Amino acid sequence: MRVGIQSYLSDTNIDAQLTSSQRQLSLAISAIADSSGGDLPLNLCLVLDRSGSMFEKPLEMVKDAAIGIIEKLKPGDRISIVAFAHRAKVIVPNQLVNNIEKIKQEIRLMVADGGTAIDEGMRLGIKEVAASNQNCVSRIFLLTDGENEHGDNNRCLKLAELAAEYNVTIDTLGFGEHWNQDVLEQISDSAQGTIVYIEQPDQAIIEFERLFARAQAVGLTNSHLTVELMPKVRLAELKPLAQVAPETIELPVKMEGNYFSVRLGDLMIDQPRVILINFYINQLPLGKNKIAAVQIRYDDPGANQENLHSDILAIEIDAQNPYQPQPSDIVQNNILTLAKYRQTQIAETKLQQGDNIGAATMLQTAAKTALQLGDKEGATILQTNATRLQIGKDLSEGDRKKTRLVSKTILRE
Repeated sequence: MRVGIQSYLSDTNIDAQLTSSQRQLSLAISAIADSSGGDLPLNLCLVLDRSGSMFEKPLEMVKDAAIGIIEKLKPGDRISIVAFAHRAKVIVPNQLVNNIEKIKQEIRLMVADGGTAIDEGMRLGIKEVAASNQNCVSRIFLLTDGENEHGDNNRCLKLAELAAEYNVTIDTLGFGEHWNQDVLEQISDSAQGTIVYIEQPDQAIIEFERLFARAQAVGLTNSHLTVELMPKVRLAELKPLAQVAPETIELPVKMEGNYFSVRLGDLMIDQPRVILINFYINQLPLGKNKIAAVQIRYDDPGANQENLHSDILAIEIDAQNPYQPQPSDIVQNNILTLAKYRQTQIAETKLQQGDNIGAATMLQTAAKTALQLGDKEGATILQTNATRLQIGKDLSEGDRKKTRLVSKTILRE
């Protein structure tokens, strides 16, 4: 297994007469299988909300979804299950998948009762996964339908950061309309996972299966992107780095001299992580100029190897006089993807401030951006919500959650 990196500049040429020019660099980073590559063992923990609000059909559908995942696990995979209400309990300790019927029985015995303490569920889930975290893909599926009324949201975020340090990815699933989108999104973003909205109970099985397929597609783990900028290149000052696929995430960046590094987490074989970097270039001499060097550090669990490094990829730009633009459609689409996310964020801020008309205007703008990307379903949701606000209606919790979701990714049909 090896790393694949494809790089694209927003324009591979630059005007040699300008004292400063802006460019965007897009990096598509994925795992590439070789002839010896096979599926990696999965170390999966299900952290499931069993609070009183999950009574009857919601919990029953989650049980069915969990059992469906258990039945898909292979010999060599590991499973653990944590159930939480106002307290959390390990109902299936971390173990190899040998006695499926016993595991399924423990799932069926879960009963809905009590309040919600997400951080306690996370704490036990991380502890279970970390117990057997070598040469495998470590994943937590965290599902809740409510606010963290008996817990501490700041602790949730610190636990998500701890999970990332342990090379554990957390995918979050919000069930129904009354969960805290900000908290679950920050958890999944911090732990390099994805956030899923289960609007109706019978969608639970499908969404669990999608996350499971994503975990199975992982080929390399614990990846970090390192970029060295050449002397005449500098990052943009405001939010210069973002992931735009498989979902949009603003990435924190801290420069150390001319270098910066950011953790990307798991790399899938079939779906690259696409990173967009925004920077400025001072005036360059005529001809080819190296402006950056890119490298990926990663672990290869299949080969029992850690701290591997890809070849260094040199990024070059051609300073011209006269200048002939050569724009990239790929980078332009990535810029639009990030714009859709940020436009929707502005709309949410305006909505919180009581500026419904301003929010509607920004949602309309985001809808047009989605159409430019070919995201028709996302555009429909954004425009529908904009229209609701324009005619004086409020957005439901479900409407707001869908709006955030379509800002981060392209919805599946």
